[in-house]
Amino acid sequence: MAKANADRLRRLRAWVQNYDWGKYGAEAQVARLLALNCGVEIEPERPYAEFWMGTHGSGPSFLADEGGEDENVGLKEWIGKNPNVLGHKVLENWGSDLPFLFKVLSVAKALSIQAHPDKELAKELHKLLPNLYKDGNHKPEMALAITEFRALCGFITLEELKGVLEDVPEIVELVGTASANQVLNIDEQDGAEKVKFALRSVFTQLMSASKEMTMKAISKLKSRLHKVSQLRCLTEKEQLVLQLERQYPGDIGVISAFFFNYVKLNPGEALYLGANEPHAYLSGECIECMATSDNVVRAGLTPKHRDIQTLCSMLTYKQGYPEILKGFPLSPYITRYLPPFDEFEVDLCILPKGSSTVFPAIPGPSIFLAFVGEGTLHTGSWKDIVTEGDVLFAPANMEITISTASSELQLYRAGVNSRFFHVL
Repeated sequence: MAKANADRLRRLRAWVQNYDWGKYGAEAQVARLLALNCGVEIEPERPYAEFWMGTHGSGPSFLADEGGEDENVGLKEWIGKNPNVLGHKVLENWGSDLPFLFKVLSVAKALSIQAHPDKELAKELHKLLPNLYKDGNHKPEMALAITEFRALCGFITLEELKGVLEDVPEIVELVGTASANQVLNIDEQDGAEKVKFALRSVFTQLMSASKEMTMKAISKLKSRLHKVSQLRCLTEKEQLVLQLERQYPGDIGVISAFFFNYVKLNPGEALYLGANEPHAYLSGECIECMATSDNVVRAGLTPKHRDIQTLCSMLTYKQGYPEILKGFPLSPYITRYLPPFDEFEVDLCILPKGSSTVFPAIPGPSIFLAFVGEGTLHTGSWKDIVTEGDVLFAPANMEITISTASSELQLYRAGVNSRFFHVL
Protein backbone atom coordinates (compact mmCIF):
# COMPACT_ATOMS: atom_id res chain seq x y z
CA MET A 1 0.00 0.00 0.00
CA ALA A 2 0.94 3.70 -0.18
CA LYS A 3 3.84 4.97 1.91
CA ALA A 4 3.05 7.83 4.28
CA ASN A 5 5.53 10.35 2.87
CA ALA A 6 5.06 13.86 1.48
CA ASP A 7 5.98 13.07 -2.13
CA ARG A 8 2.90 11.12 -3.04
CA LEU A 9 -0.67 11.42 -4.18
CA ARG A 10 -3.31 11.91 -1.51
CA ARG A 11 -6.63 10.08 -1.63
CA LEU A 12 -9.67 12.32 -1.18
CA ARG A 13 -13.24 11.85 -0.02
CA ALA A 14 -15.50 13.89 -2.27
CA TRP A 15 -18.73 15.75 -1.46
CA VAL A 16 -22.15 15.30 -3.08
CA GLN A 17 -24.92 17.87 -3.64
CA ASN A 18 -28.48 16.48 -3.77
CA TYR A 19 -30.10 19.33 -5.75
CA ASP A 20 -33.59 18.47 -6.99
CA TRP A 21 -32.60 18.52 -10.69
CA GLY A 22 -30.25 15.56 -10.20
CA LYS A 23 -30.83 12.02 -11.42
CA TYR A 24 -32.36 9.64 -8.90
CA GLY A 25 -30.62 6.77 -7.18
CA ALA A 26 -28.48 4.37 -9.18
CA GLU A 27 -29.38 6.13 -12.48
CA ALA A 28 -26.87 8.85 -11.54
CA GLN A 29 -23.14 8.54 -12.19
CA VAL A 30 -22.81 10.89 -9.20
CA ALA A 31 -24.45 8.27 -6.95
CA ARG A 32 -22.24 5.49 -8.33
CA LEU A 33 -19.10 7.55 -7.67
CA LEU A 34 -20.29 8.52 -4.18
CA ALA A 35 -20.90 4.87 -3.23
CA LEU A 36 -17.46 3.88 -4.53
CA ASN A 37 -15.62 6.89 -3.09
CA CYS A 38 -17.20 7.09 0.36
CA GLY A 39 -18.85 3.68 0.85
CA VAL A 40 -22.24 5.38 1.17
CA GLU A 41 -25.42 3.45 0.35
CA ILE A 42 -27.39 4.85 -2.61
CA GLU A 43 -30.95 5.93 -1.77
CA PRO A 44 -33.24 5.21 -4.76
CA GLU A 45 -35.65 8.06 -3.90
CA ARG A 46 -32.93 10.72 -3.62
CA PRO A 47 -31.56 12.97 -6.39
CA TYR A 48 -27.78 12.91 -6.86
CA ALA A 49 -26.80 16.05 -8.76
CA GLU A 50 -23.14 17.00 -8.27
CA PHE A 51 -19.96 15.25 -7.11
CA TRP A 52 -17.50 17.92 -5.88
CA MET A 53 -13.72 17.58 -5.70
CA GLY A 54 -11.87 20.59 -4.31
CA THR A 55 -11.71 23.11 -1.48
CA HIS A 56 -14.86 25.23 -1.84
CA GLY A 57 -16.59 25.73 1.51
CA SER A 58 -20.01 24.65 0.14
CA GLY A 59 -18.70 21.13 -0.59
CA PRO A 60 -15.12 20.55 0.58
CA SER A 61 -13.04 17.40 0.04
CA PHE A 62 -11.27 15.67 2.92
CA LEU A 63 -8.13 13.58 2.99
CA ALA A 64 -8.85 9.84 3.22
CA ASP A 65 -5.51 8.93 4.72
CA GLU A 66 -6.40 5.40 5.89
CA GLY A 67 -5.48 5.79 9.53
CA GLY A 68 -2.68 8.31 8.88
CA GLU A 69 -2.33 11.56 10.81
CA ASP A 70 -4.06 13.53 8.04
CA GLU A 71 -7.20 11.37 7.86
CA ASN A 72 -10.37 13.51 7.88
CA VAL A 73 -8.39 16.74 7.52
CA GLY A 74 -10.00 19.10 5.01
CA LEU A 75 -8.06 19.46 1.75
CA LYS A 76 -8.12 23.26 2.14
CA GLU A 77 -6.71 23.04 5.66
CA TRP A 78 -4.03 20.55 4.55
CA ILE A 79 -2.98 22.78 1.62
CA GLY A 80 -2.87 25.74 4.05
CA LYS A 81 -0.33 23.79 6.15
CA ASN A 82 1.57 22.53 3.07
CA PRO A 83 1.31 25.42 0.57
CA ASN A 84 4.36 24.20 -1.39
CA VAL A 85 2.14 21.44 -2.87
CA LEU A 86 0.58 24.13 -5.12
CA GLY A 87 3.87 25.21 -6.72
CA HIS A 88 5.24 28.74 -6.29
CA LYS A 89 3.51 30.30 -9.33
CA VAL A 90 0.02 29.12 -8.25
CA LEU A 91 0.71 30.18 -4.67
CA GLU A 92 1.89 33.61 -5.84
CA ASN A 93 -1.16 34.13 -8.05
CA TRP A 94 -4.05 32.60 -6.04
CA GLY A 95 -2.72 32.19 -2.51
CA SER A 96 -2.83 28.94 -0.54
CA ASP A 97 -5.96 27.49 -2.13
CA LEU A 98 -6.85 25.46 -5.21
CA PRO A 99 -7.86 27.85 -8.01
CA PHE A 100 -10.22 25.27 -9.58
CA LEU A 101 -13.23 23.19 -8.53
CA PHE A 102 -13.76 19.80 -10.24
CA LYS A 103 -17.20 18.17 -10.50
CA VAL A 104 -19.32 15.44 -12.07
CA LEU A 105 -22.94 16.39 -12.89
CA SER A 106 -25.94 14.06 -13.36
CA VAL A 107 -28.72 16.21 -14.84
CA ALA A 108 -32.28 14.85 -15.02
CA LYS A 109 -34.11 18.14 -15.54
CA ALA A 110 -33.13 21.67 -16.49
CA LEU A 111 -30.99 23.81 -14.22
CA SER A 112 -31.90 27.46 -13.89
CA ILE A 113 -31.27 30.04 -16.59
CA GLN A 114 -28.24 31.64 -15.02
CA ALA A 115 -24.97 33.49 -15.42
CA HIS A 116 -21.89 33.78 -13.25
CA PRO A 117 -20.58 37.24 -12.35
CA ASP A 118 -17.13 38.57 -13.24
CA LYS A 119 -14.71 39.22 -10.35
CA GLU A 120 -15.75 42.84 -9.83
CA LEU A 121 -19.48 42.06 -9.66
CA ALA A 122 -18.86 38.91 -7.58
CA LYS A 123 -17.08 40.97 -4.91
CA GLU A 124 -19.92 43.51 -4.90
CA LEU A 125 -22.68 40.84 -4.69
CA HIS A 126 -20.82 38.90 -1.97
CA LYS A 127 -20.49 42.08 0.09
CA LEU A 128 -24.17 43.05 -0.37
CA LEU A 129 -25.77 39.59 -0.11
CA PRO A 130 -23.31 37.10 1.45
CA ASN A 131 -26.09 34.57 2.14
CA LEU A 132 -26.90 34.32 -1.58
CA TYR A 133 -23.47 34.93 -3.12
CA LYS A 134 -21.10 32.83 -1.03
CA ASP A 135 -17.73 34.11 -2.29
CA GLY A 136 -16.12 37.03 -4.12
CA ASN A 137 -14.72 35.07 -7.05
CA HIS A 138 -15.71 34.76 -10.70
CA LYS A 139 -16.79 31.39 -12.07
CA PRO A 140 -15.79 30.67 -15.67
CA GLU A 141 -16.58 27.00 -16.34
CA MET A 142 -16.35 24.12 -18.81
CA ALA A 143 -18.65 21.10 -19.25
CA LEU A 144 -17.19 17.97 -20.87
CA ALA A 145 -19.88 15.52 -21.95
CA ILE A 146 -19.82 11.95 -20.61
CA THR A 147 -23.17 11.08 -22.25
CA GLU A 148 -25.07 13.18 -24.79
CA PHE A 149 -25.36 16.48 -22.94
CA ARG A 150 -27.86 19.22 -23.78
CA ALA A 151 -27.71 22.87 -22.81
CA LEU A 152 -28.99 26.33 -23.64
CA CYS A 153 -26.03 28.63 -24.07
CA GLY A 154 -25.61 32.24 -25.23
CA PHE A 155 -27.96 34.29 -27.42
CA ILE A 156 -28.97 33.29 -30.95
CA THR A 157 -27.96 35.55 -33.86
CA LEU A 158 -29.89 38.69 -34.83
CA GLU A 159 -31.40 36.94 -37.87
CA GLU A 160 -32.54 34.00 -35.75
CA LEU A 161 -33.99 36.37 -33.15
CA LYS A 162 -36.00 38.18 -35.82
CA GLY A 163 -37.36 34.78 -36.89
CA VAL A 164 -38.40 34.05 -33.29
CA LEU A 165 -40.24 37.37 -32.95
CA GLU A 166 -42.06 36.69 -36.23
CA ASP A 167 -42.94 33.07 -35.39
CA VAL A 168 -43.71 33.25 -31.64
CA PRO A 169 -46.54 35.79 -31.13
CA GLU A 170 -46.66 35.04 -27.41
CA ILE A 171 -43.23 36.69 -26.97
CA VAL A 172 -44.42 39.87 -28.73
CA GLU A 173 -47.43 39.92 -26.39
CA LEU A 174 -45.09 39.87 -23.39
CA VAL A 175 -42.49 42.38 -24.59
CA GLY A 176 -44.81 44.73 -26.47
CA THR A 177 -44.81 45.68 -30.16
CA ALA A 178 -42.45 48.64 -29.70
CA SER A 179 -39.73 46.48 -28.13
CA ALA A 180 -40.19 43.75 -30.76
CA ASN A 181 -40.03 46.29 -33.61
CA GLN A 182 -36.82 47.70 -32.20
CA VAL A 183 -35.23 44.31 -32.98
CA LEU A 184 -37.15 43.63 -36.22
CA ASN A 185 -36.15 46.99 -37.74
CA ILE A 186 -32.49 46.81 -36.83
CA ASP A 187 -29.67 45.63 -39.09
CA GLU A 188 -26.10 44.39 -38.48
CA GLN A 189 -24.98 47.54 -40.36
CA ASP A 190 -26.45 49.64 -37.53
CA GLY A 191 -23.45 48.58 -35.45
CA ALA A 192 -22.85 46.10 -32.62
CA GLU A 193 -23.78 48.51 -29.81
CA LYS A 194 -27.21 49.27 -31.30
CA VAL A 195 -27.92 45.54 -31.82
CA LYS A 196 -26.79 44.82 -28.25
CA PHE A 197 -29.03 47.60 -26.89
CA ALA A 198 -32.08 46.23 -28.74
CA LEU A 199 -31.41 42.65 -27.56
CA ARG A 200 -30.88 43.77 -23.99
CA SER A 201 -34.08 45.81 -24.09
CA VAL A 202 -36.28 43.02 -25.48
CA PHE A 203 -34.77 40.34 -23.20
CA THR A 204 -35.17 42.51 -20.08
CA GLN A 205 -38.81 43.22 -21.03
CA LEU A 206 -39.44 39.48 -21.43
CA MET A 207 -37.78 38.44 -18.16
CA SER A 208 -39.59 41.22 -16.26
CA ALA A 209 -43.10 40.21 -17.43
CA SER A 210 -45.63 39.74 -14.62
CA LYS A 211 -46.45 36.21 -13.38
CA GLU A 212 -50.03 36.58 -14.59
CA MET A 213 -49.04 37.65 -18.13
CA THR A 214 -46.38 34.93 -18.27
CA MET A 215 -48.81 32.14 -17.33
CA LYS A 216 -51.35 33.40 -19.87
CA ALA A 217 -48.71 33.55 -22.64
CA ILE A 218 -47.41 30.05 -21.84
CA SER A 219 -50.95 28.66 -21.87
CA LYS A 220 -51.52 30.22 -25.33
CA LEU A 221 -48.17 28.90 -26.54
CA LYS A 222 -49.02 25.36 -25.41
CA SER A 223 -52.40 25.40 -27.17
CA ARG A 224 -50.91 26.83 -30.36
CA LEU A 225 -48.08 24.28 -30.47
CA HIS A 226 -50.54 21.45 -29.85
CA LYS A 227 -52.57 22.58 -32.88
CA VAL A 228 -49.42 23.11 -34.98
CA SER A 229 -48.21 19.59 -34.13
CA GLN A 230 -51.29 18.17 -35.94
CA LEU A 231 -50.07 19.85 -39.16
CA ARG A 232 -46.27 19.49 -38.99
CA CYS A 233 -43.45 18.16 -36.83
CA LEU A 234 -42.52 20.61 -34.13
CA THR A 235 -38.98 22.02 -34.30
CA GLU A 236 -36.43 20.81 -31.73
CA LYS A 237 -36.69 24.15 -29.91
CA GLU A 238 -40.52 23.94 -29.80
CA GLN A 239 -40.31 20.40 -28.42
CA LEU A 240 -37.78 21.58 -25.83
CA VAL A 241 -40.02 24.48 -24.75
CA LEU A 242 -42.91 22.05 -24.13
CA GLN A 243 -40.59 19.78 -22.14
CA LEU A 244 -39.40 22.73 -20.03
CA GLU A 245 -43.01 23.74 -19.42
CA ARG A 246 -43.73 20.27 -17.98
CA GLN A 247 -40.73 20.66 -15.65
CA TYR A 248 -41.36 24.30 -14.65
CA PRO A 249 -45.03 25.20 -15.36
CA GLY A 250 -45.74 28.92 -15.76
CA ASP A 251 -42.04 29.89 -15.56
CA ILE A 252 -40.72 32.74 -17.75
CA GLY A 253 -37.65 30.57 -18.44
CA VAL A 254 -39.85 28.37 -20.63
CA ILE A 255 -40.44 31.17 -23.16
CA SER A 256 -36.98 32.72 -22.83
CA ALA A 257 -35.49 29.43 -24.11
CA PHE A 258 -36.35 30.70 -27.63
CA PHE A 259 -33.64 33.37 -27.22
CA PHE A 260 -30.76 30.93 -26.60
CA ASN A 261 -28.67 28.53 -28.67
CA TYR A 262 -29.75 24.91 -28.15
CA VAL A 263 -26.50 22.93 -27.88
CA LYS A 264 -26.13 19.15 -27.97
CA LEU A 265 -22.72 17.82 -27.01
CA ASN A 266 -21.65 14.30 -27.95
CA PRO A 267 -19.56 12.35 -25.42
CA GLY A 268 -16.02 13.78 -25.49
CA GLU A 269 -17.11 17.29 -26.61
CA ALA A 270 -16.87 20.28 -24.29
CA LEU A 271 -18.48 23.69 -23.93
CA TYR A 272 -16.93 26.59 -22.02
CA LEU A 273 -18.63 29.64 -20.54
CA GLY A 274 -17.07 32.94 -19.52
CA ALA A 275 -18.43 35.36 -16.93
CA ASN A 276 -21.79 37.05 -17.65
CA GLU A 277 -22.86 34.51 -20.31
CA PRO A 278 -26.42 33.11 -19.97
CA HIS A 279 -26.85 29.33 -19.94
CA ALA A 280 -28.91 26.45 -18.59
CA TYR A 281 -27.84 22.81 -18.55
CA LEU A 282 -30.78 20.64 -19.61
CA SER A 283 -29.96 16.92 -19.42
CA GLY A 284 -27.18 14.36 -19.45
CA GLU A 285 -24.00 13.73 -17.51
CA CYS A 286 -20.77 15.68 -17.68
CA ILE A 287 -17.44 16.44 -16.09
CA GLU A 288 -17.39 20.09 -15.06
CA CYS A 289 -14.48 22.29 -14.06
CA MET A 290 -14.53 25.92 -13.01
CA ALA A 291 -12.77 28.59 -10.97
CA THR A 292 -13.31 27.96 -7.24
CA SER A 293 -16.66 29.69 -6.80
CA ASP A 294 -20.34 28.89 -6.32
CA ASN A 295 -21.77 32.26 -7.41
CA VAL A 296 -24.92 31.95 -9.52
CA VAL A 297 -27.31 34.72 -10.61
CA ARG A 298 -30.62 33.06 -11.57
CA ALA A 299 -33.60 34.34 -13.54
CA GLY A 300 -35.74 31.42 -14.71
CA LEU A 301 -36.44 27.66 -14.58
CA THR A 302 -35.97 27.63 -10.83
CA PRO A 303 -37.86 27.65 -7.53
CA LYS A 304 -34.79 29.38 -5.98
CA HIS A 305 -34.15 33.11 -5.52
CA ARG A 306 -34.25 35.06 -8.80
CA ASP A 307 -32.35 38.26 -9.39
CA ILE A 308 -33.72 39.28 -12.80
CA GLN A 309 -32.49 42.88 -12.59
CA THR A 310 -28.89 41.82 -11.83
CA LEU A 311 -28.91 39.11 -14.50
CA CYS A 312 -30.29 41.33 -17.26
CA SER A 313 -27.84 44.14 -16.46
CA MET A 314 -24.72 41.93 -16.17
CA LEU A 315 -24.95 39.91 -19.41
CA THR A 316 -22.54 40.56 -22.31
CA TYR A 317 -25.34 40.06 -24.92
CA LYS A 318 -22.85 38.44 -27.28
CA GLN A 319 -24.70 36.57 -30.04
CA GLY A 320 -23.86 33.44 -32.00
CA TYR A 321 -23.21 29.73 -31.47
CA PRO A 322 -20.62 28.84 -28.80
CA GLU A 323 -17.28 27.21 -29.60
CA ILE A 324 -17.28 23.44 -29.03
CA LEU A 325 -13.98 21.94 -27.88
CA LYS A 326 -13.13 18.44 -29.09
CA GLY A 327 -9.83 18.33 -27.22
CA PHE A 328 -6.41 17.66 -28.70
CA PRO A 329 -4.13 14.62 -28.20
CA LEU A 330 -1.45 15.15 -25.59
CA SER A 331 -0.20 11.60 -26.11
CA PRO A 332 -1.73 8.44 -27.65
CA TYR A 333 -4.00 7.90 -24.61
CA ILE A 334 -4.54 11.44 -23.23
CA THR A 335 -6.81 14.17 -24.65
CA ARG A 336 -6.58 17.72 -23.31
CA TYR A 337 -9.42 20.29 -23.13
CA LEU A 338 -8.00 23.77 -22.83
CA PRO A 339 -10.48 26.63 -22.25
CA PRO A 340 -9.38 30.31 -22.40
CA PHE A 341 -9.20 30.61 -18.58
CA ASP A 342 -6.08 30.53 -16.39
CA GLU A 343 -7.64 28.58 -13.53
CA PHE A 344 -8.21 25.18 -15.14
CA GLU A 345 -7.92 22.57 -17.89
CA VAL A 346 -9.15 18.97 -18.06
CA ASP A 347 -7.45 15.85 -19.41
CA LEU A 348 -9.23 12.62 -20.34
CA CYS A 349 -7.06 9.50 -20.22
CA ILE A 350 -8.40 6.26 -21.71
CA LEU A 351 -5.78 3.59 -21.12
CA PRO A 352 -6.40 0.16 -22.69
CA LYS A 353 -5.55 -2.94 -20.68
CA GLY A 354 -1.88 -3.85 -20.62
CA SER A 355 -0.72 -0.27 -21.39
CA SER A 356 1.07 2.59 -19.65
CA THR A 357 1.33 6.34 -20.06
CA VAL A 358 2.95 9.28 -18.27
CA PHE A 359 1.49 12.54 -17.00
CA PRO A 360 4.60 14.78 -17.10
CA ALA A 361 5.51 16.88 -14.05
CA ILE A 362 3.78 20.27 -14.15
CA PRO A 363 4.33 23.36 -11.96
CA GLY A 364 0.81 23.22 -10.45
CA PRO A 365 -1.50 20.84 -8.54
CA SER A 366 -3.90 18.29 -10.08
CA ILE A 367 -6.93 16.26 -9.02
CA PHE A 368 -7.43 12.83 -10.60
CA LEU A 369 -10.77 10.98 -10.80
CA ALA A 370 -10.75 7.27 -11.71
CA PHE A 371 -14.04 7.04 -13.57
CA VAL A 372 -14.11 3.48 -14.93
CA GLY A 373 -11.84 0.46 -14.49
CA GLU A 374 -8.63 -0.10 -12.56
CA GLY A 375 -4.93 0.73 -12.87
CA THR A 376 -1.73 1.52 -10.99
CA LEU A 377 -0.40 5.02 -10.32
CA HIS A 378 3.29 5.35 -9.67
CA THR A 379 5.37 8.36 -8.68
CA GLY A 380 8.86 8.26 -7.14
CA SER A 381 8.78 5.57 -4.47
CA TRP A 382 4.97 5.69 -4.15
CA LYS A 383 2.83 3.14 -5.98
CA ASP A 384 -0.82 2.27 -5.49
CA ILE A 385 -3.79 0.68 -7.21
CA VAL A 386 -6.65 2.99 -8.18
CA THR A 387 -10.15 1.81 -8.98
CA GLU A 388 -13.28 3.61 -10.18
CA GLY A 389 -14.52 6.21 -7.71
CA ASP A 390 -11.03 6.98 -6.38
CA VAL A 391 -10.14 10.68 -6.21
CA LEU A 392 -6.51 11.73 -5.72
CA PHE A 393 -4.72 15.03 -5.18
CA ALA A 394 -1.32 15.36 -6.91
CA PRO A 395 1.11 18.05 -5.70
CA ALA A 396 2.96 20.26 -8.20
CA ASN A 397 6.11 19.02 -9.99
CA MET A 398 5.22 15.35 -9.78
CA GLU A 399 5.60 13.01 -12.76
CA ILE A 400 2.97 10.27 -12.63
CA THR A 401 3.09 6.96 -14.50
CA ILE A 402 -0.19 5.11 -15.00
CA SER A 403 -0.38 1.48 -16.05
CA THR A 404 -3.10 -1.10 -16.51
CA ALA A 405 -3.09 -4.91 -16.35
CA SER A 406 -6.30 -6.80 -17.09
CA SER A 407 -8.70 -3.81 -17.09
CA GLU A 408 -9.07 -0.59 -19.10
CA LEU A 409 -8.83 2.60 -17.03
CA GLN A 410 -10.74 5.80 -17.78
CA LEU A 411 -9.42 8.72 -15.79
CA TYR A 412 -10.06 12.47 -15.70
CA ARG A 413 -7.53 15.03 -14.48
CA ALA A 414 -8.19 18.68 -13.58
CA GLY A 415 -5.32 21.11 -13.19
CA VAL A 416 -4.31 24.73 -13.67
CA ASN A 417 -4.36 25.78 -17.34
CA SER A 418 -1.02 24.95 -19.06
CA ARG A 419 -1.06 28.35 -20.78
CA PHE A 420 -0.73 29.93 -17.33
CA PHE A 421 2.68 28.25 -17.09
CA HIS A 422 3.39 29.03 -20.79
CA VAL A 423 3.56 25.32 -21.64
CA LEU A 424 1.25 22.87 -23.39
